[in-house]
Amino acid sequence: MKLAVVGGGSTYTPELIDGFARLRDELPVTEIALVDPNGSRLELISGMARRMLAHAGHPGRVTATSSVEEGVAGAQAVLVQLRVGGQAAREVDETLPLRCGCVGQETTGAGGLAKALRTVPVVLEIADVVRRNAPDAWIVDFTNPVGIVTRALLDAGHRAIGLCNVAIGFQRRFAELLGVPPSRVSLGHVGLNHLTWERSVHLDGQDVLPSLLASHGEGIAEAVGLRPELLRRLGAVPSYYLRYFYAHDAVVGEQRSKPSRAAEVAAMETRLLELYADPSVVTKPELLAGRGGAYYSEAAVALIASLLGDRGDVQVVNVRNDGTLPFLDPDAVVEVPAAVTAAGARPLPVAPVEPLYAGLIGHVSAYETLALEAARHGGADRVRDALLAHPLVGQDAVAEELTGLLLEANHSFLPWTVRP
Repeated sequence: MKLAVVGGGSTYTPELIDGFARLRDELPVTEIALVDPNGSRLELISGMARRMLAHAGHPGRVTATSSVEEGVAGAQAVLVQLRVGGQAAREVDETLPLRCGCVGQETTGAGGLAKALRTVPVVLEIADVVRRNAPDAWIVDFTNPVGIVTRALLDAGHRAIGLCNVAIGFQRRFAELLGVPPSRVSLGHVGLNHLTWERSVHLDGQDVLPSLLASHGEGIAEAVGLRPELLRRLGAVPSYYLRYFYAHDAVVGEQRSKPSRAAEVAAMETRLLELYADPSVVTKPELLAGRGGAYYSEAAVALIASLLGDRGDVQVVNVRNDGTLPFLDPDAVVEVPAAVTAAGARPLPVAPVEPLYAGLIGHVSAYETLALEAARHGGADRVRDALLAHPLVGQDAVAEELTGLLLEANHSFLPWTVRP
């Protein structure tokens, strides 16, 4: 079994390698091909990956290449984890919107749009290479903004599923609070990528969310950055990303008063690369936990194992709506529980979504449609429309100013732009 990781030079890759090593019985990988255009980082990461597998007694081999064609050839699954522009572009995504009084975040709002503009064309080019060199392979998209990127792939006819770690993170946290194995816990997870709510938490089929909120509401609220009173009133647990909507002005104030997350991660990456270069380091460094993406490797292994093994189990993934949320376009991409087989992921029925959530889901889904149009076809007017449609922007003058700023800042990544 060959897996390819496009963006394999990421400092996060050892988290995936750790999961592949620990869960070898679930997913018996024989080759992991790391693909990245950055030769120096690829050498470091591939060396670290080989040491990790050897230390774990894993028989699989790690190959490394800058060629997407070579890396994906013969693969059964291709994991895409790109950051076009690196942490420098992320720094702009997280700071530039603050100049207009908007949240600076790399996956939602103006920053998320900028990332989509840079990323969608690149991912589609890679997917075309996969189609030519591994036509039966599944593309598993980790690349943010996952909902928009996954829809771009599906619209282009690729065998693709989007994956995020928010749901598995909640599952593991709730299982820990309940003192049970995660396998006994399932979630009533609904929404769009990075715009989701847990409306139920089932332990062996019984909803225990009310008791969780009663017993652990303070800690759960702290973890998602919202007031406990809000969670108790909703009777649901919003993802951390809802804080950008529910506490927008407070978040802007916080972001203006401290270094960006991109700056923190850049410093962390420098130290991680030093560790990866040390031949005595043979296991995932503890520092990597601060990099983000907890449980991604477990989620990836479970998804790939079900796609290749036709297991039919239920996992939270990003898939076509196809009527699951009837108030959305059927072609929209939603993040919900789905049965995963060799044929793909089939979303399970979802209880009617309350207007309080449906309104915001519909609003952001409309933005995602416009964002994808801008990423596919370019044009300042399309960018402006997407910003105007986003509830974290939504004002004409702000959208106008942000359009100019975003296009100027991302000019080198967007060949269709004309400097304002």
